[in-house]
Amino acid sequence: MKNLIGLVLITIAIPVMAQQGWKGKFEQLGQELPTPNQYRSASGAPGYKYWQQQADYIIEVELNDETHMITGKETITYTNNSPDQLKYLWLQLDQNILAEGNDTDKIKTNSLGETVSVDQLQRDLDLYGDYKGGYTIKSVKDTGGKDLVNFINGTMMRVDLPKPLKTGEKYSFNVEWSYPVSDRLNEREAGRRGGMEYFPADGNYVYGITHWFPRMCVYDDYEGWQNKQFLGQGEFTLSFGNYKVSITVPADHIVGATGVLLNPQDVLTKKENERFEQAKQSFDKPVIIVTQDEAIQREKSRSKQKKTWVYQADNVRDFAFTSSRKFIWDAQAVKLGDKTSLAMSYYPKEGNPLWERESTKAVKNTIVTYSKYSIDYPYPVAISVHMANIGMEYPMICFNGGRPQPDGTIPDRTKWAMIGVIVHEVGHNFFPMIINSDERQWGWMDEGFNTFVQYLTQVEHYPDMPQRRGPAEMIVPYMMGDKATQRPLMTSAENIIEYGAEQYAKTATALNVLRETVMGPELFDKAFKEYSERWAFKHPKPADFFRTMEDASAVDLDWFWRGWFYSTDNTDISVDAVKWYQVKKDETSLENKAKTVKKGDLAMAGNTAGENSDNFNDGPQPFNVIPADANFYGEFQNRIDDKAIMDKLKNKNLYEVTLSNKGGLIMPVIIEWTYKDGTKEIERIPAEIWMLNENKVKKVFVKDKEVVNIVIDPLKETADVNTADNVFPKVNQGSKFEELKKKGK
Repeated sequence: MKNLIGLVLITIAIPVMAQQGWKGKFEQLGQELPTPNQYRSASGAPGYKYWQQQADYIIEVELNDETHMITGKETITYTNNSPDQLKYLWLQLDQNILAEGNDTDKIKTNSLGETVSVDQLQRDLDLYGDYKGGYTIKSVKDTGGKDLVNFINGTMMRVDLPKPLKTGEKYSFNVEWSYPVSDRLNEREAGRRGGMEYFPADGNYVYGITHWFPRMCVYDDYEGWQNKQFLGQGEFTLSFGNYKVSITVPADHIVGATGVLLNPQDVLTKKENERFEQAKQSFDKPVIIVTQDEAIQREKSRSKQKKTWVYQADNVRDFAFTSSRKFIWDAQAVKLGDKTSLAMSYYPKEGNPLWERESTKAVKNTIVTYSKYSIDYPYPVAISVHMANIGMEYPMICFNGGRPQPDGTIPDRTKWAMIGVIVHEVGHNFFPMIINSDERQWGWMDEGFNTFVQYLTQVEHYPDMPQRRGPAEMIVPYMMGDKATQRPLMTSAENIIEYGAEQYAKTATALNVLRETVMGPELFDKAFKEYSERWAFKHPKPADFFRTMEDASAVDLDWFWRGWFYSTDNTDISVDAVKWYQVKKDETSLENKAKTVKKGDLAMAGNTAGENSDNFNDGPQPFNVIPADANFYGEFQNRIDDKAIMDKLKNKNLYEVTLSNKGGLIMPVIIEWTYKDGTKEIERIPAEIWMLNENKVKKVFVKDKEVVNIVIDPLKETADVNTADNVFPKVNQGSKFEELKKKGK
């Protein structure tokens, strides 16, 4: 017995030793993920000592409608909640991406051909006329008026503190600055997240004033200061804080902004104020606060007077505003949990009739559905602003394209594109404005999550809307594309080549597959909501999401994250062979154990076994069932009832299916069985079928009825890139030449 035990131990040890360097698709992610600690727990929840910084702002800003200059001054109060002493602070100067000599222009690659359009020349060769972008920093001082040592490195500014800022301490300082607002038609491509749009017919502008003030970088437990340069693609990483912003504009302008308007009586007419109050009680339809006729009258004015609009926004990570004398303005109340929010839209007459019909409705639909899947929308307003050819988000306010033809006609593609961009940008209030991920590093955590819930929102409220991103089959062209241009999702945002296909579409598809096919909607929704509730108004990282989804569901998903997020594999599961068996009807015995019958040995054409038998018409192959060997029972006294087992298999059809994973991406196996009587059955096998062999598996299925057809992934749920090999009996696709010949071409 001693020798037997030793033999067993040796047998077990050999594979373990051989697999020390194993990097299989089911290997746990523990080595790749950061070690859990007191700040971020192993469950994916914030740790018991989780902390984050706070940055509060008091800002005074003026928009000059003649010179198109923004001039501002701010007091920033920074609270150090970290366990570290800070000797200096880092601020973001995002407008410097439009300054002369910026790195984005320097690293841009381009080429010329025989014919080049003016807009391409303008973008590629920096032919921007007289525009000189970027910040002018007038001063950086402490609250006593003393200059603070600072230096600017591209889109970042470091401010040295007079003494280290200790844990729990606050520090306030002042910054004065200015910059010219860019014309969105002519500005550098990478900066198209705000600016102004000019309307030649009436000589007016619509301003979208975004990433417009020097603002604090994030300092966190994960990497200290997130001060990676803003190069245009990786967006913004920001701290939460409270804002009070005074915005001075021409007196005939209408201003919309992040937050609550504190002085409506100073800036609105009596009639506008009455409508504004009415809108707060209108849950059925929008109330038009500034009408189109009133906006047209304002277009004709050129007031030399000024008004200051004062907005307050609490617990937000950013602030943006819009201003124009062209604006029509409407609003509608939306009840969410114990709060009422205002869904609002600002748009010039060029947006009508589309915007009056659809914009505020889309805002409402968005915050209602996103609240269901994440957290109840907590802010007092959600705003959609119309500017041409844009989609960009900020807390409580976003800027969206989608404009009817000049004669007012609305092509379907325009309507659906406009609704889609509004849903997407308003949805960003949740990801990343509330569930506040690091966009500069992990673009998929905001764009991908948001695109996923955008898809759910559109399906719920717009069932006739064509869906671009979310359904698995829509990602197939990308997944079967050139691997040289693809990157794993777990790649820094600036290094992504196919940004839309990967960070938006692939992530959304992955989550949709995870919800519909892997976990099921009920389990997924509980886990996803848990993630949203845990990390609302905090700074989640990828590991926090991965761990929370598993912690809240009891589903081991490391294989899924490894495949969809850490690799560029695709799904291509093929049916290599199907063999049909029935139990041999004569008495089974040891003597006929070796007997074989080739008839009905079904394999796909081209295989050595059953090479010419690629359908079910040849009949089943008989096989023998023999009693269990006595050694099987060991010390057990009772025995299996051999006859009962054999009786259960009488007249049953057994199908041995051989599957290959050609694409490398591990996925569940979904089989549609079509029976001889015309009925169908879908059978779902978890992805763990591939655990012991990631490339090829065999599985026997017992069926009462005779099978005539098998299809893998019949509902196109797994983004399989080659459905031709998903079918048995094999379908002869034929050549293109043969198809054309049949058509007489």
